[in-house]
Amino acid sequence: MSQFNDYYGNSGAGGGGGFMTGGSPYGSASGSPGGASRKTEIAHSLRPLTVLQLLNATQAHSDAEWMLDDTELGQVTVVGHVVSIQSQATNNLYWLDDGTGRIEARHWIDSSIEESGPGSSTITEGSYIRVSGTLKMFGSKRYVNATHIRLVKSPHEIYFHLLEAMTVTLIWAKGAPPRAGQNPSTTIPRAQVAGPPAAGGSAYAVQSHSPATNDNQYSHLPKLEYTIITFIKNQPSNEEGVHVGSIARAVGGSAVTISNALDKLMDDGLVFTTIDDSHFKVAD
Repeated sequence: MSQFNDYYGNSGAGGGGGFMTGGSPYGSASGSPGGASRKTEIAHSLRPLTVLQLLNATQAHSDAEWMLDDTELGQVTVVGHVVSIQSQATNNLYWLDDGTGRIEARHWIDSSIEESGPGSSTITEGSYIRVSGTLKMFGSKRYVNATHIRLVKSPHEIYFHLLEAMTVTLIWAKGAPPRAGQNPSTTIPRAQVAGPPAAGGSAYAVQSHSPATNDNQYSHLPKLEYTIITFIKNQPSNEEGVHVGSIARAVGGSAVTISNALDKLMDDGLVFTTIDDSHFKVAD
């Protein structure tokens, strides 16, 4: 995927690229289970999605954050075929279809900013475009409030986007796959944390013979705290520790419950934070 950076480059209408603060195209996995730092990370993240995923996102109420598979959405990016365009004095409305569904993308025109390069005027019906922005609802209709919009650079970008959207969704659901040299047994999926190993094993399977955990030492802990500390100990040793987003994806449960469990483990001196309040290591 050598063209990755090109697909999130700084060209196109609306100015600015797809990369947000932090250097990741969809941000880090999560912030702290609660508090302003997590909200800030999500707000500045950019997650690739399909139109169907945008249509499946939910809101608890009109002022609530958009959620998809129990994950809060910040900035989103979608690639689609332009079915129709409605140009107005203050905005352009694009009706997009990516094969999974259709959604509107509204790009507001700032007359005080002179856009450079190929802008929205080059976008025509029948072309493919990349849209980045936030999911909004007006009345009963949801749409993407586009802050960045441009023509797709090559057919490969369409396939790249679909593969990236699938990859990010799987990472949120099962955690990141093992890195080079990492034992597959150290990556614990949400569905496997408290259950038996998957038959035949896989990159996400929990193996019962993992040598990293001393069960007797932590057997007195409540189930959630035990699962958290087991997961942290089973990760490859490094100075940064384990990000709370990885912990949350592995053990499941609500953000408040995980936050309280981590607080209790810190109060008991069993875990501690490292480079920031979102990274944890087990106290040896």
